[in-house]
Amino acid sequence: MSIEPTTDELELGPVLTALADPHRRRVIQDLIEDSTGAERTCTSFGLPVSKSTRSHHFKVLREAGLVHQVDRGNMSGVTLRREEIESRFPGLLELLRSEPVEP
Repeated sequence: MSIEPTTDELELGPVLTALADPHRRRVIQDLIEDSTGAERTCTSFGLPVSKSTRSHHFKVLREAGLVHQVDRGNMSGVTLRREEIESRFPGLLELLRSEPVEP
């Protein structure tokens, strides 16, 4: 797995590109509703896509710096980089929280 960017390396372009996809945006919206630091498995989001497509979506989110992902053998744990996102892009998470969640 590639390492996610530091807070100072977070760039708006890759973040917006990652959020442009409705599946990835839904993942972030679900994570926003979880408690700070909560870790979920990649399969827990119920994305209606193949395993390889799901892996791609999480790679895009990780490389944009929106999530931290940890390999746990036969599963991956994912957490929202809430503090880093809020520090770099204040208000972005609240904007996403207020947007209707797509199915």
